[in-house]
Amino acid sequence: MSAALNVRPRVWIGLAIYVGYLVVVFSIQLLSGVRYDELGKSGSNLFFGAGLSLIIATVLLALTTSLLGWWRPALFERHRSVRWPIIAPILMAVALVFNLISTDWAAYDGAFFAASLVILLVGFTEEITTRGLLLTGLRSRLSEVWVWLLTSVLFGAMHLLNATGQALGATIQQVVFAFIAGTVFYIVRRVTGTLIWAMVLHGLWDFSTFAVTHGTPGPLAGIGAAINLIAGVFALIAVAFVIRGADERHTPVTAGR
Repeated sequence: MSAALNVRPRVWIGLAIYVGYLVVVFSIQLLSGVRYDELGKSGSNLFFGAGLSLIIATVLLALTTSLLGWWRPALFERHRSVRWPIIAPILMAVALVFNLISTDWAAYDGAFFAASLVILLVGFTEEITTRGLLLTGLRSRLSEVWVWLLTSVLFGAMHLLNATGQALGATIQQVVFAFIAGTVFYIVRRVTGTLIWAMVLHGLWDFSTFAVTHGTPGPLAGIGAAINLIAGVFALIAVAFVIRGADERHTPVTAGR
């Protein structure tokens, strides 16, 4: 693995990528003039207010990861954790199915559906930024409990940017739920041995949450929310067992910088 790295992982590099991602995404979304609470009003709002920034961020993150040579440590674990905590991500997947079942699909038009598909890119951008590149940098120096905690806290903190178009109370609630969701995605990575499945779950989850809030939600929407809450509580308990015995810290010697 170490021979493929062009740049030795360092904490500051992971943090710099995290900050850079926020600056790029926030700047593009701010320039669009679309407030966060107006994203769901039309396909153009959703695309220019969120989708465009995700497309640009995807290209920049893929280029950055390639230049660093960090694809393998960003996407794959050396050792998988115990398997049973996968229950938390499974419950989250069930919750998103309820979201999709409860979606008012009749309220969709072609433009909004197309823009919604672009939102799937958030699974790549936010995961590769936090539980990919940031995680790789943190593992160069910190223990795994700090890696989980910091990646989840900073993932939650990302959502503070939504306060520009959303009430502060609602934003803080979103930050807390994002921290819990980040723990679920961390569990996916550790249990499956790859970040790829976390990307898939993350992208589908965000797609489902935009879908269910567009139009009039069906009567089963509350069931999805309840199941997701159970998944989060279970994840906060199970994460200790996922962290226990982790041997992912790396200090590779490379021919690069």
